[in-house]
Amino acid sequence: IWYLLTNHHVVDGATDITVGFADGRELPARIVGTDKRTDVAVLKVDATNLSALPLGDSDDLLVGDWVVAIGNPFGLSHTVSAGIISAKGRTRDDVRGLDPAGYFDFLQTDASINPGNSGGPLLNLKGEVIGINAAIRENANGIGFAIPMTMVKQLLPMLLRDGKLRRSALGVIVADVSMDQATRLGRPTTKGAWVKGVQGSSPAEKCGVEVDDVITGFNGNAVSNQHHLRWYASIGGVGQVATVRVARGKKEVELKCTLTELPETDG
Repeated sequence: IWYLLTNHHVVDGATDITVGFADGRELPARIVGTDKRTDVAVLKVDATNLSALPLGDSDDLLVGDWVVAIGNPFGLSHTVSAGIISAKGRTRDDVRGLDPAGYFDFLQTDASINPGNSGGPLLNLKGEVIGINAAIRENANGIGFAIPMTMVKQLLPMLLRDGKLRRSALGVIVADVSMDQATRLGRPTTKGAWVKGVQGSSPAEKCGVEVDDVITGFNGNAVSNQHHLRWYASIGGVGQVATVRVARGKKEVELKCTLTELPETDG
């Protein structure tokens, strides 16, 4: 039994799935886990004599590092293209047409990615998978996006165990910190997630998060913007106690917040 990574949009709505291999074999597959909000899916095939690519660490990538993309652009099977990492941390604000409720932290690459590359690996020069090719900027040259492997690794245990993600929530309305907000709040930097509102009876309200707090850390992870906070809060675990680091005026405090479940919507 082998598990294969691909995109949710590649298999969404499929009733029968067939996977083709380089040796000419075509085998039936079934979905064992999928998540629309991150566009990740896991398939299962019964096969022998297959080799798995090692999963690398996308956090180690630097802008300018060489990468290789593999896929089937326009049906041209097993096409390989090369390029560099053009940028990191691209969000749903940077890539058009994404799920507005999605969670995205894309790697941007100028390795040639076209329709049909979706679900294929983005590799470093060690042959490690550091991303899943997922999206392009239409009418542009050399602007493609891949889901970073660090994010995928955080999803995999839940997708394999439950077939879906059960997301957690903190219960805050946040935005990025602008220069004006940083000045008003007495912050030396624009890093963090500015708390615009706190939902009633939410974990945030119960643990003491206040309007105009700037959240700078979540369970030991640095929070540089609102997208980081959304992601870390969503995978923190329903019922788990999260350590939230908050800048409030000139001081920083750590709050212990018990996360609740985030209702899934179609919006």
